Amino acid sequence: MNDLSPTWLILWSPDFVGKTELFMENAANAAKKPKLVTMSFVPVPEKSHFPIQNLPYGVFSTKGNPRHRLGVAIGEQILDLSAVKGLFTGPELKGKQNVFEEPTLNAFMSLGPTAWKEARATLQKLLSADEPTLRDNADLRTRALIPQADATMHLPATIGDYTDFYSSRQHATNVGTMFRGPENALMPNWLHLPVGYHGRASSVVVSGTPVRRPCGQTRPDDTKPPTFGPCKLLDIELEMAFFVGPPNELGQPIPVSKAQDHIFGIVVMNDWSARDIQKWEYVPLGPFLGKSFSTSISPWVVTMDALMPFVTDNAKQDNPPILPYLQHEDKYNFDIKLSAAVKAEGMAEPGVICNSNYKNMYWTMKQQLAHHTVNGCSMRPGDLLASGTISGETEDSFGSMLELCWKGTKTIDIGGGQTRKFLKDGDEVILSGYCQGEGYRVGFGECTGKILPAHTS
Repeated sequence: MNDLSPTWLILWSPDFVGKTELFMENAANAAKKPKLVTMSFVPVPEKSHFPIQNLPYGVFSTKGNPRHRLGVAIGEQILDLSAVKGLFTGPELKGKQNVFEEPTLNAFMSLGPTAWKEARATLQKLLSADEPTLRDNADLRTRALIPQADATMHLPATIGDYTDFYSSRQHATNVGTMFRGPENALMPNWLHLPVGYHGRASSVVVSGTPVRRPCGQTRPDDTKPPTFGPCKLLDIELEMAFFVGPPNELGQPIPVSKAQDHIFGIVVMNDWSARDIQKWEYVPLGPFLGKSFSTSISPWVVTMDALMPFVTDNAKQDNPPILPYLQHEDKYNFDIKLSAAVKAEGMAEPGVICNSNYKNMYWTMKQQLAHHTVNGCSMRPGDLLASGTISGETEDSFGSMLELCWKGTKTIDIGGGQTRKFLKDGDEVILSGYCQGEGYRVGFGECTGKILPAHTS
C-alpha cells in the first residue's frame, strides 16, 4: 500500500450495499496538500479524473485480448468487469452478471437505477483501501487491472438513435444575434420547449478517431450559383450528451418526474460542424450534411450517481412560464467545468480557446427526455441525447469557433503565435470536463479528434 497522507477510506457495514461511512485518517496531516488523493488501494494522481468517487464505465480492448469488454476507470488503471463479474452478488445483479461479459454497456444500461447503484456500491467496496478481496489477491489483481496506456477505447454503447438539442440560451442568443439581429435572437418557441433535431448515429465515433474534412454544396456568394467542394468553415461544438438507460414503450411518454430513472450517465461531445454547408442547406428543415459527417464522444460514461454531489440550481424558467409537463422543482443541473483547446501541427502544447460550464444550460436533461417522449416516441438503451453547444456569458466561454470569431470578424489565439477563425487540416481539438470536489475531481477524460484533408477525387 502507498503511504498516503491524508488517506480517505470507506468503512463498510456488514450490509454494505449503498451504506457507507466516510472518515479521514491521519487527521494531523489533513491540512497538508497530498501528493495523491485516493480512497482506493489503486494509486490515483492528485488531479486524476478517475478517483474512487467517479468510477465511470467504458468499453476497451488490448493487443493481448482484442475482445471488446466492459471496464471501469480507476486512477490510471481499468478494472476489467468480466474478470470480477462473480463478485456482483447483490439482489439486483445476482444472476445477471452476464451483463459484464457483453461487448457494450447496453444490457447494463437497461437494468435501471437500482442495479446501477448496487454495482457502484460493489465497485467502491472492491476498490477501497481496506478491502482485501482484490487488493491482496495478486493473481486476480493482475487479470483484473489493466493500465489505461495499454488499452484501446471503443464506443461505450451501440447507439440506436442520436438526438442533438439546442439548450444553451447564451449560445442560441449569440447565433441568433449574428444571423437575425439582437431583437430576433431567440426564435418564438425557444423559451417554451427544448429545441432539437435528429442526428446521425452511424457517424458517432469515439475520442481519438480522425475527422475527415467534409465536402458539400455551399453558396458563399448569394449572387452566384452554389458550388461543390471541401468545407472551408469547419467548426467545433463543445457539448455533453447522456445515454438512455431503461426504455419506454412506444406511445408511452416518460414523465419529467421519472426521467432521471432513464438517464444512465454523461459523456463529453464534439459535434463537428461544417458551417458553410450548414448555412446553405438548413432552411427549411434544419441541419443535415453540415452535421452528419462526424460526432466525437469521450470514451468514459460518468454516472449520474457520481455527478449528484455537484448538482446545482436549474435555470429560472418563469418568464415566460413553461408548460406543466416540463416543470420540475428538484435540481438537475450540474457544475461541470468544460474546456476546448486546439493544437496545430508543430505545436508542443494545445492552446485553450474556451472555458465554459455545463451549469449554463437552460433546459435540463430531464426536460429534454420528457419533451422527446411526450408524443410517445420510444427510447432504447444506448440512445444518445446531446445538450447542444454550451456557451457562457463571457466571450472566453463561448463553445464554438463561430461564436469565438463572431462569424469571422475576429481571430482566435490558439497559442504558439498562431490564430484561427475556423479549423485547418492537421489541427487537433481536445475537449475535456470535470467536477471539482474537496480534494478530488470527477472527470470525463478527453474527447479528441484530428482534422484530415478532404477527399477531393
